Amino acid sequence: MAGGSPPGASLVARTIDVLGAFEQGHERLGLAELSARAGLTPPTALRIARQLVARGALTRDADGRYAIGSRMWDIGLLAPVRSDLREVAAPFLQDLHAATRATVHLAIRDGDEVLYLDRLSGSVSVPVVSKVGSRLPMHATGVGKVLLAHAPSDVVERVLADLRPVTAYTITAPGILARQLAEVRDQGFATTREEMSLGACSIAVPIAVGADVVASVGVVVADFRRERARLVTALTVTANGVGRSLEPATSDASTQ
Repeated sequence: MAGGSPPGASLVARTIDVLGAFEQGHERLGLAELSARAGLTPPTALRIARQLVARGALTRDADGRYAIGSRMWDIGLLAPVRSDLREVAAPFLQDLHAATRATVHLAIRDGDEVLYLDRLSGSVSVPVVSKVGSRLPMHATGVGKVLLAHAPSDVVERVLADLRPVTAYTITAPGILARQLAEVRDQGFATTREEMSLGACSIAVPIAVGADVVASVGVVVADFRRERARLVTALTVTANGVGRSLEPATSDASTQ
């Protein structure tokens, strides 16, 4: 993300620009790249970065590159939607993991990307690139396709206009992906076949509160062709359990 705040912006705005310079694929930045992506002069970026390092919001390695610090993750977990969702979903994810022995993901949509809130590693070695707190393209992931299928039209339009390949199997034709999204809404689940990483396939379903899809839960396996029905059933049971558990908290909040 290049650009940044206009001249004369407040220190808070410039600090947010520095933090916003970090994203998937740009997790570690030297000062020159950090200042360019934040739209700030190197001295200003350095001054802000030093203060953030001192407070644990950034880290600085021996090579002088900066990365997001654990303090930012701690703060992010306090966001009500994310912290409540992770807490409510935890026992259901554990049951799903025990039943499938696959890598389990809990994710939400964050802008035009999918944000991973939780991950339980599977017992079988399958290439998985996601990490808790990471963001990946929606069109190349199972949980992402679910969230994209239920996203506002303007989000769908932006994503369909920028379908970048991740592997040789990533869907990059807008028409094909649009048909897949329609199938996701009709069938209630999404799949991927080596679209995010070679050797990994995924199945995911939506987590809904009432009529609103608030998150997605998925599993990553080497091949799901023989067990697709069983995995979809296990995922649906998990999603329904999480959705029902979220409803009282949502109802209480709406009456306050």
